[in-house]
Amino acid sequence: MNDSTVRYETSSGIARIILDRPPVNALDLDMIRRIVAALKTAAKDDAVRAVVLTSAVPNRFCAGLDLKILLGRSETKVRGFLQELYVRLHDAQYDLGKPSIAAVAGAARGGGMTLAISCDVIVAGVGATFGYPEIDVGVIPAIHFAHLPRIVGRHRAFELLFSGRSFAGEEAHRLGLVSRIVPDGEVEAAALALAETFAAKSPTIMRLGRAAFMRQNDLDYRRSIANAVEDFCNVTMTDAAQEGLRAFAEKRSPRN
Repeated sequence: MNDSTVRYETSSGIARIILDRPPVNALDLDMIRRIVAALKTAAKDDAVRAVVLTSAVPNRFCAGLDLKILLGRSETKVRGFLQELYVRLHDAQYDLGKPSIAAVAGAARGGGMTLAISCDVIVAGVGATFGYPEIDVGVIPAIHFAHLPRIVGRHRAFELLFSGRSFAGEEAHRLGLVSRIVPDGEVEAAALALAETFAAKSPTIMRLGRAAFMRQNDLDYRRSIANAVEDFCNVTMTDAAQEGLRAFAEKRSPRN
């Protein structure tokens, strides 16, 4: 389970899934598969009562996709990656059977937002920053079209998704995107304390209650994920998207 990019540790009924791919925890296919595998391991372990997703990289939660995955790749390969990031990650969280908490200390962007929002609770530091920069490199944050308007409202969601701007933890908290804001340096401790609170509950009631909560709040989200895969692939295969990705990789402005 453990490797140089994702570590899985358990203690006192809490599993920690630790992202550790310096410098920014950029997601590639192998890393996503290991995160999903870690969630499935936690789901099967009756001794685990709660899960915390965290980062070992200072000031970084996850910068999002390693864009080499998208540049010059076939639609089949891009679709396969999205099946892991969008579909299998969602399914692993949906079937987890115990609470999951994202501990966001530092920057979360793009696919890092996908990781965080897949959890039941997000605890963030005051200095944490969030954002959807996909539009600036020629792609779209398609999965977030499905859930962000439900969380923050249609108009605020559109502004965040299509401006590409970053925003601080306090704003994320005001918008309802983040569950709890704590001082920097206390993020993981706060997430673990909340995990201990959840872990102290009846595991049977927690499992059944969480399943009921997921069913009530799914709102056809699973079908929305399938649509997001299609939308992302359709955009990524365009010449404009490929030019944007090349420009980002070459650290230049795109030739529109």
